[in-house]
Amino acid sequence: MWRAGMKWMLLILGSLIGAGYASGQEIWQFFGDESGLAILLFTIIFTLSTYIVMKISFEEKSEHFLPILEKLIGPMLAKVYDLLIILYLFTTTIVMIAGGGVTLQMFQIPFWAGVGLFALCTAFIFLWGLNGILSVNSYLIPILVAGLLYALISFHAAHQQPWLLNMNRQYNWPAGIAFASLNVLSVVAVLSAVGKELKGLGEARIASLLSGLVFGSISFMYNETLVVLAGQLSHYEIPLFAVLEGAPFPMFMFMTAVLCVAIYTTTVTSILGLSSRFLTLVKWPRWTIALFLLLLMLPFTSFGFSNLIAFLYPIYGLLNLYLLVNILLYPILCKWKN
Repeated sequence: MWRAGMKWMLLILGSLIGAGYASGQEIWQFFGDESGLAILLFTIIFTLSTYIVMKISFEEKSEHFLPILEKLIGPMLAKVYDLLIILYLFTTTIVMIAGGGVTLQMFQIPFWAGVGLFALCTAFIFLWGLNGILSVNSYLIPILVAGLLYALISFHAAHQQPWLLNMNRQYNWPAGIAFASLNVLSVVAVLSAVGKELKGLGEARIASLLSGLVFGSISFMYNETLVVLAGQLSHYEIPLFAVLEGAPFPMFMFMTAVLCVAIYTTTVTSILGLSSRFLTLVKWPRWTIALFLLLLMLPFTSFGFSNLIAFLYPIYGLLNLYLLVNILLYPILCKWKN
């Protein structure tokens, strides 16, 4: 049971720790000073919502997110969210693939070659189906988490900055709800694809608790580190590089590779969510659907998506908040109906 729980935990972390998170941009955008309570609140909400989604997925033996949405918000609204999640996964995956191409330029690989290589590696893993994705996650996610922890702990050791939760100065606590809301669509999209594979609720409890603890702990350490560097962050496009200031060059290259891993795992889990949904519409092998989706996305990677993201993300934020509230209220409403 513990082994299975760890497997699902790695899948959850792989869907959430993308380039935006690993680079520190999401952390700094949502949190910052006086945010210890916000991160604690986020950890609790994230753990609860993850377990509830996994529980529904297990009970429904789901293979995609539509049955989960119908249980949470009803058949009518589920159709709206169905399209929303497809659009969300499609657009964010395009951004991830483009980001992978840009990151690989650090290794002297041309952008289009990097984008093509990134898409090819993503499609390749789907030849082994869900087991292949879980196997790759079991190797890549520990490297990703270990790399982030190493960078943060090294900074802490060098600067002797304490990580403290001062309850007297915690005015940014609503950010915890907003950050949980941001991540809820990914949680629903990915976990609903594996409901049929879950063997029991014990796995769900272990996966949700461990993923919440790991995600919350890294977020707290990362945020406290960035608070110390607040005066320098304006000079860096990627906050992580401010943390690495003064580190040896091999460390910079290693952390660049960690960013590539973060982009890759998020891309894979997003394609997993999309392909699971389309498997109900076409009787193709999963790898064929994954390849088709990636080929469809490639022409868009050269476009400027800043305006699209600026328009869509506020909408996602509002709709995500409604979905999050329904997830948290689901156990209460179930007991009330019974």
